[in-house]
Amino acid sequence: MMNELIFILHAIFISLTALGALYLGQAALVAFVCLQCVLANLFVIKQITLFGFTATSSDAFTIGSVIGLNLLQEYYGRPITRKAIWINFFLLVFYAVVSQIHLAYIPHIDDTMHQYFVPILGFMPRIVIASFTVYLISQTADYMLYGMLKRTLQNRLLIIRNYASIIITQLLDTVLFTFLGLYGIIGNLWEVVIISYSIKLLAIIVATPFVGLSKKIHELGK
Repeated sequence: MMNELIFILHAIFISLTALGALYLGQAALVAFVCLQCVLANLFVIKQITLFGFTATSSDAFTIGSVIGLNLLQEYYGRPITRKAIWINFFLLVFYAVVSQIHLAYIPHIDDTMHQYFVPILGFMPRIVIASFTVYLISQTADYMLYGMLKRTLQNRLLIIRNYASIIITQLLDTVLFTFLGLYGIIGNLWEVVIISYSIKLLAIIVATPFVGLSKKIHELGK
């Protein structure tokens, strides 16, 4: 159960960090969201075992990114949230390009690290394109859905709004990425969807309650 414990602590730490970014203000929260997505794309290639199933170590970062966006929209409005989505996308493209430039350098004869960078940064173009496309779709969907819930519920039930928007948009994210990025590579795609989404649900259940502290944190940071 070591991986499961680490995963839960990981999700809690990311949630607390999101609150820390909220305390520091709008710019810190935008930076937090962007960093989560870059880290998710960097760490997605590491496979781990959770509850007997194969998973990646990046799902907690994906949930953290959405929580950050929801906090941004809750306390700083829709225009900056929409802008943050495009800033994030721009930085993801930058990361993809500079990582390939990094690999293009011919290593010194005494270098011992290039061989480790190749499998980490030498990702498949199809996976990258799928990841970026799905990111833009799912984050935009969360932005629209959370905004609708906020208006419909008249700024009430903050935790419920976060649960609803994250659960729905992460289902969309999981299905789209599995079929766009993994179709033809692995066999049972729906099994991958079910396992991956179940693990994300665990991260959502663990992380989202901390959003309830956000109002006090935001007031303290003013």
